Amino acid sequence: MDAIDRKILAVVQEDASLSVAEIGTRVGLSSTPCWKRIQRLEADGVITKRVALIDPTKIGLGITVFVSVETGDHSQEWLARFAETVGAMPEVMEFYRMAGDVDYMLRVVVPDIAGYDTFYKKLIATVPLKNVTSRFAMEKIKSTTSLPIPASAN
Repeated sequence: MDAIDRKILAVVQEDASLSVAEIGTRVGLSSTPCWKRIQRLEADGVITKRVALIDPTKIGLGITVFVSVETGDHSQEWLARFAETVGAMPEVMEFYRMAGDVDYMLRVVVPDIAGYDTFYKKLIATVPLKNVTSRFAMEKIKSTTSLPIPASAN
């Protein structure tokens, strides 16, 4: 991956709806070589998806909750069942296995506290859990989907 590939990635992270010609202009390429690079970046799995970002509050999802989960069972079978069930919950936007004092961390979006209560009840019914801690976001100070592109990505 060279400097032009990294420029392409920076541009498409900011606005993937730009035409190939516009992306090429911004990175100093004509359309055909730019398109070939974008295709290669997709084929290599660097660009994984192109999406529209939606403001959750505009569609009635005004509550973001960070949910930490601790479990007493660390078996592969438990994890497989938990991951499958939680991964299928549409309210779960992000789901991580953690190192440290918390085993799993979820970012959940819901319309309101009643919506979170419904989600919470589904979560605790999935598999045995040791502890579930919910932290409600009061204000979004920064949120981005753009990764900082390193000067020399490996």
